[in-house]
Amino acid sequence: MRKTVAFAISLAGMATMGAGKPGGAASPPVAPDHAKWMEPQSPARLYGSTYLVGFGDLNVAMIRTSAGLILIDGGVPEGVPEIAAHLRQLGLSIKQVKLILSTEPHYDHAGGIAGLARDSGATVIASAAGAAVLRTGGGDPDDPQAAWLDRFPGVAKVRRVRDGEGIRLGDTAVTAHATPGHTLGSMSWSWKSCEGKDCRTIVFGSSLNPIAPDGWRFADPAHRPFVDAFRTSFARVKAMRCDLLIPSHPADDQADRLARLARARTPNPFLDPRACRAYAQRAEDALAKKLAE
Repeated sequence: MRKTVAFAISLAGMATMGAGKPGGAASPPVAPDHAKWMEPQSPARLYGSTYLVGFGDLNVAMIRTSAGLILIDGGVPEGVPEIAAHLRQLGLSIKQVKLILSTEPHYDHAGGIAGLARDSGATVIASAAGAAVLRTGGGDPDDPQAAWLDRFPGVAKVRRVRDGEGIRLGDTAVTAHATPGHTLGSMSWSWKSCEGKDCRTIVFGSSLNPIAPDGWRFADPAHRPFVDAFRTSFARVKAMRCDLLIPSHPADDQADRLARLARARTPNPFLDPRACRAYAQRAEDALAKKLAE
């Protein structure tokens, strides 16, 4: 069993991340390749203190705690104003965000983190490997998808977190789970949200998709560390306590489930204790196919 070490975030000591003053930079024009990551989706409360504030094809989660807000992932750079607008729709403010947790240092998930940190003053937290790439704004030549990836605004200051470490903000504790493979710095996150006395474990799962450009072969002996990392992550995700999964990229039926949730909160269509196991199994099957090819 991995040992969980909790550390408390001191709100008084938080530093502003990224460049510029809060609200001081104009939103950049939407790059054509980024528009697909900004499909409109209204913010929604999934369960207890857990919300979605992202997009139709890209999840950004928000946890409401007694000491402020936690965001998980940041979308693309152009999506920062939309995430802030979603918070306002919920009666909240970007200034209330105290922590931003990163799943992976790819532009579609991390591109907006610098802008969100700039506007909120939040502390950004990532794995050691993820933090190194966040600071440079991408450009990791060892990434299987390096030939595809856009650069993004770098995050000047990132707090590193270890596998199994706990992060507490107010009444909420979030645990970091190393789930490398898609990137070697990928991190998933879990926490509890309650509705009355009914508390559930929520997991925000990093991508487990074994994808790379043509010519990058998972079966290449030089790429064995990625295959081994994936297999470790599959086993870890399957074993997680997981009542509700938020995948970094939404499932195909997420819009339908959100519509059902808007009509009636009971039974909650997002609660599924088998979701993490199924998520990891689909990725494991995809890797087996890649290796066979």
